[in-house]
Amino acid sequence: MKEFIASSLIKELKKISNPNIAKHSQGFFKTAKGEYAEGDKFLGIRAPALHKAAKKYNTLNLNEITRLLASRFHEIRLVSLYILVNHYEKANLNTKSEIVNLYLSNIKHINNWDLVDASAHKILGDFLMDKEKDLLYTLATSPNLWERRIAVMATFQFIKNEAFDDTLRLSKLLLNDTEDLIHKSVGWMLREMGKKNINLEKEFLDKHALKMPRTMLRYAIEKFPPDLRQQYLLSSTKQDM
Repeated sequence: MKEFIASSLIKELKKISNPNIAKHSQGFFKTAKGEYAEGDKFLGIRAPALHKAAKKYNTLNLNEITRLLASRFHEIRLVSLYILVNHYEKANLNTKSEIVNLYLSNIKHINNWDLVDASAHKILGDFLMDKEKDLLYTLATSPNLWERRIAVMATFQFIKNEAFDDTLRLSKLLLNDTEDLIHKSVGWMLREMGKKNINLEKEFLDKHALKMPRTMLRYAIEKFPPDLRQQYLLSSTKQDM
């Protein structure tokens, strides 16, 4: 019965697919040869419809969610993560542990930035809130871009609970990362931390801003007052000269 429901979800999504949206998504999510999401396939479905489908099919069991997560279509993988997050939020501790193991075992399918950002903090970050964080540092030193982004984005949950140490440590660890998507995620998390504690963010920037990639710095200071933002940008520009 559950397999029938999963199959119905796939058929429903394919029925509302849009080739024009799919073509745009192929470019927006960098799927061309040599790009970060090379080979990813899209049906062409907007986010509101995906959330609606996830809500409708949120009773799928973990086996069927795993099956959906292995789909070659991006949107089906995203819906599966929406459903998995919903399962996690309602689960007891034992089931949460099972879901985290499922998540980690299927990282190869969590292979674009929106898939990571929709799930990493809500599943892995939440689970590790009161546990050792060694796993995040293993992920952060992985050659796999998405594992490194998962490590950073998992700390969003810590930030929401005003725990900043791991965001700071991972940000320092990833200062020299070569990937723009890591620069953006680190800068984003520093910015979110700054909303809670701007002095702590400024302390980090005063130590590391001159070494930060420009994109990382811009993301980190986006919400600063204009004069302070300009101060950091000018200092960084002078260092580049």
